[in-house]
Amino acid sequence: MTSTRRTARRRLDQRLVGLDLGQRPPRGWIRAIREALGMTTGELGQRMGLTQSRVSQLERSEEHGSIRLDTLERAARALNCQVRYVFVPNEPLEDMVQRQARLRAQAEVDVVTHTMALEDQVPEPGVIDSQVEELAERFVDGRHLWAGPKARAGR
Repeated sequence: MTSTRRTARRRLDQRLVGLDLGQRPPRGWIRAIREALGMTTGELGQRMGLTQSRVSQLERSEEHGSIRLDTLERAARALNCQVRYVFVPNEPLEDMVQRQARLRAQAEVDVVTHTMALEDQVPEPGVIDSQVEELAERFVDGRHLWAGPKARAGR
């Protein structure tokens, strides 16, 4: 049975596949759009109700990555644009979750394997791999998948 989380991940993965927004222009979107429109900082300032020097400050703050989102939206409206705030994963979300579940399962199986080795017991080949896969499948949509060992100990 497919879980709600898995379904949500797959839907997001489908929406994001092939999404390439490119890099932010080196001097920021405000300046790039403003210049492409042939608009001066003074003209943009008039549209935003700001001084020319304040618009220059906004452009510098965007260039340095310190501009506030609401300010960016205000500048976008003045440029007849929209801000599209999006996180673009470096890989499919489902892949990230599956890898994390396997890592967590491997860590737990390693503890058991270590204890068995101390008791001079050695699991048969392939048993560990199947235990990891089985445990990983249970972890995929469980709680605390991303928590560290200390956070999991309190569950």
